[in-house]
Amino acid sequence: MADTEILFRPFDLGPLHLPNRIVMAPMTRSFSPGGIVNDDVAAYYRRRAEGGVGLIISEGTGVARPASLNDPNVPRFWGEAELAGWKRVIDEVHAAGGLMAPQLWHVGSARNPMTDWKAPGPIDSPSGLSSPGKRFTEPMTEAAIADTIAAFAQAAADAQRLGFDAIELHGAHGYLIDQFFWSGTNERSDGWGGETLPERSRFAVEILKAVRAAVGPDYPVIIRLSQWKQQDFTARLANTPDEMAAWLEPMADAGADVFHCSQRRFWEPEFEGSELNFAGWARKLTGKPTITVGSVGLSGEFVAAFRGEGSEPASLDGLIERFDRDEFDLVAVGRALLKDPDWVAKIRDGRSSELQAFTREALGTLY
Repeated sequence: MADTEILFRPFDLGPLHLPNRIVMAPMTRSFSPGGIVNDDVAAYYRRRAEGGVGLIISEGTGVARPASLNDPNVPRFWGEAELAGWKRVIDEVHAAGGLMAPQLWHVGSARNPMTDWKAPGPIDSPSGLSSPGKRFTEPMTEAAIADTIAAFAQAAADAQRLGFDAIELHGAHGYLIDQFFWSGTNERSDGWGGETLPERSRFAVEILKAVRAAVGPDYPVIIRLSQWKQQDFTARLANTPDEMAAWLEPMADAGADVFHCSQRRFWEPEFEGSELNFAGWARKLTGKPTITVGSVGLSGEFVAAFRGEGSEPASLDGLIERFDRDEFDLVAVGRALLKDPDWVAKIRDGRSSELQAFTREALGTLY
């Protein structure tokens, strides 16, 4: 494996000083009974801080809408008991010298095939579609849209008040914010839809504006984006650099400090004629810091894990080459850190022989 020194250079994100370039990717765990994180969850995140992660991004946590989540054991980020639980988490992470951002989430009309549980209504969706052509509820009203924007802003303010170091908005993978981006799920003809991607991005832009107003000018705000959707792995929002610029620049202007650019495989180029990946193009087009992610440090991609496929430790040489070219600023690591809280320390210390394979069983355990 190539010299990993470049991964351990500090990085300043506004007032936030990261000790290295490695971010813990958000990963849904479903270990919070009734939506309330407990001591086991707090200890799980503390172990990653002790292991040397530069910035921990929490699993998705629901904002204050009745159906923001589709799993009863995924945590919420509203309510007295829920926020008290998150206060324990950030206190544990800080006690271990770590930094952390909650990922604020609304699943929209995305269904969960792993459970029969149904969230109380109403289901929020731009056009009542769970995927292209599949209608099962009514489009969001203006009042529901306004309430949802306010819920994201309130969650961000609560995160800042509790002591979290940043926040991330989940705008990827076919969930609510992404459902507004995608023409396949946004058929609205009012001010929240339209033929163009910038028109359909208004919902995200307004959330970013509200969040920025709630937390002030200096608090780091990250937004996670993807071209692919869980409903369609081949979906694309932006087919050219110009289309991507028209999508991202309004969000940068509205208050996004960092773009977290999700790919299933980080090494795949985003557009023909260039080796730049999604994070590379986002950085080039906006000038904003970016996080790359997608099968880092493992031989297989994460969707295959849900089909029972395992992954072996893989070389970081390609990642390091891209860091050497200054393609992006940070890298998010998911499954490798889910299985092994000491993954960062092992990479730092050159203990590659101690790296662990990933198996599906790891999804059911808080290591």
